Amino acid sequence: MIVLALDTAGVDCSAAVYDSGRNTVLGEASDMIGKGHAEHLIDIVDRALAQADMTLSQIDRLAVTIGPGSFTGIRVGVAAARGFALSLQIPVVGVTTLEVMAAAERERTPGRAVLAAMDAKRDEIYLQSFAADGSPLDAPRAASVADVQAFAAGFDGEITGSATPLLKADAGGDHANVFPISVVARLGAAADDAGKPKPLYLRGPDAKPQAGYAIARRV
Repeated sequence: MIVLALDTAGVDCSAAVYDSGRNTVLGEASDMIGKGHAEHLIDIVDRALAQADMTLSQIDRLAVTIGPGSFTGIRVGVAAARGFALSLQIPVVGVTTLEVMAAAERERTPGRAVLAAMDAKRDEIYLQSFAADGSPLDAPRAASVADVQAFAAGFDGEITGSATPLLKADAGGDHANVFPISVVARLGAAADDAGKPKPLYLRGPDAKPQAGYAIARRV
């Protein structure tokens, strides 16, 4: 099966073409752009396809990160993946950034449970824990820093993600919420087809409508 994986949930804009039968990444492209995923994604996909020497018509499945992460970035990736899948008449699956981060950590430290934890700001952390075999131990959720610190204190495993310095006093190195797009592709190839993926938002958007400035509608 040939999988096209997309990630626009964070600062990266990434795509990969993956052959699950050979467990081989045929082509990939990634730029750290921060914002502007909608303007860059098609070029990123074209670069990954060109490296793989393939066309969209040869893709068997789409995989996309659904969050948590950038509110706008997630919407861009999910909409693009669903659009590609609809036009190509192929399945599309979603994978969470938390499960991707955990899978990437298991590749570095096999045989260990993993707590994926993202600094969500505003005194909150997005988190989910996974067993050593990758199966989820709980659901993705948002919790206060204090509550997650208490949870992490009793967690027997590795901690990964941007919230790591908040949970481990001796945390060193870079703990950004980044991961290889190849991990998204592999998880997407193995995921069950559960219908159209939807963005995973663990809290509402930061921007709020200013109802006080609404103009009254004239009939």
